[in-house]
Amino acid sequence: MTFGYLLIAAILFSCILADRFSGKFGMPALILFMAVGMIFGCDGLFKIQFDNYGVAEKVCAAALVFIMFYGGFNTKWQSAKCVAVRATILSTLGVLVTAGLTGVFCYFVLNFSYVESFLIGAVLSSTDAASVFSILRGKHLNLRDGTASLLEIESGSNDPMSYLLTMIGISLLGNADTGNIPLMIFMQLALGILVGVVVALIGIVLLTKTNFIPEGLETIFVIAIVIFSFGLAELIGGNSYLSVYLLGILLGNSRIRNKNILIPFFDGVTGLAQILIFFLLGLLAFPHRMPDIMVPALLIALFLTFVARPIAVFGILLPFRCSIRQCLLVSWAGLRGAASIVFAIMVIAGGGDISLDLFHIVFMVALLSVAFQGTLIPKVAEKLDMVDNSADVSKTFNDYQEESAMTLMRMYIPKGHNWENHKICEVSIPTGALALMIKRDGDTMIPNGDTRILAEDSVILSVPAYESKEDEHLEEVLIEKNNPWCEQRIRELNLPQNQLIALVKRGEENLIPSGSTKIHEGDIVVLYR
Repeated sequence: MTFGYLLIAAILFSCILADRFSGKFGMPALILFMAVGMIFGCDGLFKIQFDNYGVAEKVCAAALVFIMFYGGFNTKWQSAKCVAVRATILSTLGVLVTAGLTGVFCYFVLNFSYVESFLIGAVLSSTDAASVFSILRGKHLNLRDGTASLLEIESGSNDPMSYLLTMIGISLLGNADTGNIPLMIFMQLALGILVGVVVALIGIVLLTKTNFIPEGLETIFVIAIVIFSFGLAELIGGNSYLSVYLLGILLGNSRIRNKNILIPFFDGVTGLAQILIFFLLGLLAFPHRMPDIMVPALLIALFLTFVARPIAVFGILLPFRCSIRQCLLVSWAGLRGAASIVFAIMVIAGGGDISLDLFHIVFMVALLSVAFQGTLIPKVAEKLDMVDNSADVSKTFNDYQEESAMTLMRMYIPKGHNWENHKICEVSIPTGALALMIKRDGDTMIPNGDTRILAEDSVILSVPAYESKEDEHLEEVLIEKNNPWCEQRIRELNLPQNQLIALVKRGEENLIPSGSTKIHEGDIVVLYR
């Protein structure tokens, strides 16, 4: 047992090193996690014998649950809502088109059986969220026209449709009554949505309106409701992956308390889940079998990359007046990865009669996709002029925080202010603050302790950055164009007696408001309740 602990530690250390040096190899870290698994596998250096698809299915399915949940939880709806419709169509209709075209190719060109062709198309139809997120964030890939948010939502939400198609394929493999398939589709979608939304609403109420969850146990509670949502949807015949993704979207974009703790925690859990899945997939692979499936796997990968995926993307995005460049980049970024291989494992673990080496075909397609397409995504984006250096891809995730610990605050000095005609060394500046400059009659002065403050000066102070704790006392409100407060002065607002506008964050400045302060579009108003 002691040796087992040391072996697990050695595997984790190896994966950490692989991630550390992935940039030097010029390829995503996830593919190196696969390589570590193959090194530890039966054809590798450590000769670990592992071919239990049943155990692998259960472990990978559990890990995929948290990857799906975090994909929704960390997606910032404010950034993504402008592309949500086209991303949703890509993750549903796009998956169907990709699966259908790939199945037809396998049936007519590769001479696979009807059911085997359907299964190949089903398990390879989705874009892998773990791979896409890893490349966008790891490579700091800032893209034009909301393309990063489009890829995030599509890749995060298309696994449920691929899972549904896989379940249909498994039913066909077991000679199930095809008349029940329409009912199965309806139940999967309807019950998956119902469970995800209901569990999310209950969780939001408990985390925002009550003290039912003890302070510090929010992470345990969220883990519990993720598992509960998955299990309940599975029990009643709903799409369990759809339910946890919706749960993540709704929880992540609500004002639940201690979200600043939950996000890094689940980021770590998801990182561990990705390591676990890709390592296990590498461990299950038998490299000596690869030559036998190399030709069909390569042909399927080429067809997916250059035919099926582009047809689906162009057919869906062009009606939305997306540019050809954006369509080409989204087509290229359709990576196959962990989800596809996990669904292939589900097929094999189901015990159906299939003559193909399904696992290794899908494994090789995913390996080629992540290694070839994934590595070249930054180059392709650059060649297509889709890189936007003025944007920040981190802002499309809920865990984005400004790096600077210093915030600028402007204090306007009206006539009669108690700082008027006093030197800076004589006034009571807030603790931890520093007077950086004084703006006077269009000029900017760098002050010292003897500088005298005059009426109508604007004193610019550096103060410790305000960080919302998202507890029951402080709340941030982003002022959008349709907000009733937009372009209103604070004294004109009908605020309840128990509310106070404590701060107005405008660009790089924090303003201490007065009744005459006008609120503009784009301001972040900090309410004290």
